[in-house]
Amino acid sequence: MDVFEQLRQATLQAQAENDLPDVLAERLCAILAQADRYRAQSVAIADLALQVEQYDTYAQTGYMGMGVNNAVLEGTIRRIEQQADLV
Repeated sequence: MDVFEQLRQATLQAQAENDLPDVLAERLCAILAQADRYRAQSVAIADLALQVEQYDTYAQTGYMGMGVNNAVLEGTIRRIEQQADLV
């Protein structure tokens, strides 16, 4: 499975099971819809997919502070979008 399919599956699962906010899901879907634009960033996309898999609405707020929250995910998406704009 390529990194874009991995990201697609992780996004669908996070939406269904972990209350991934629509605004983040829309940005992830925009990346998926423009896979050719982001293909050069396949390593960053793979990392993003892992972050989406670890997404937790309440991450970093509890005792262990584990998981990926909105802010972490939004930052990664922004960096990927900005890097694509430079190319």
